[in-house]
Amino acid sequence: MEVRLKTHYREKVVPEMMKRFALKNAMQVPRVTKISVNVGVGKENKDAKAIESVQKEIAAITGQKPIVTRGKKSISAFGLRKGDICGVTVTLRNARMYEFLDRFIMVALPKVRDFSGLNPNSFDGRGSYTIGIKEQLIFPEVDYNTIDKVRGLSVTICTNARNVEHARALLTLMGLPLREA
Repeated sequence: MEVRLKTHYREKVVPEMMKRFALKNAMQVPRVTKISVNVGVGKENKDAKAIESVQKEIAAITGQKPIVTRGKKSISAFGLRKGDICGVTVTLRNARMYEFLDRFIMVALPKVRDFSGLNPNSFDGRGSYTIGIKEQLIFPEVDYNTIDKVRGLSVTICTNARNVEHARALLTLMGLPLREA
């Protein structure tokens, strides 16, 4: 079974991108390569229950078990020692990536309070787009009664686009609601 967003990409996005940017081959059309979901634990890095809770929530949201990230070096200003837990991360590819992106666009983003579109300037210049989410409660997989604390997360959508215009057009055609610049 194929994911709805991947079918939409092949049938609608690829022809539109080829026409809009005068591309000669369908393989020249940029595509989403991976999605990375990150959550930092901050001061709770010593609390095993908090870290386990974050892992369960992210696993429920993404459908994949997250890995625990650790500090590479000590930074005294942040109270971080080498090897301390910093957060959890998940990298999604292929079917899980498309399925997560579809749920994110269609279900989660409309639940954000006072939502008027995403910032069109959050591209990094290499085709990646990062979205900061203030609370994990916008995802329907997270049960409000089971969370111990409201946490934010960042979602980075990586594409193989060569420039920002191609990446912006790709994500807009995929359904990501970007505000007008």
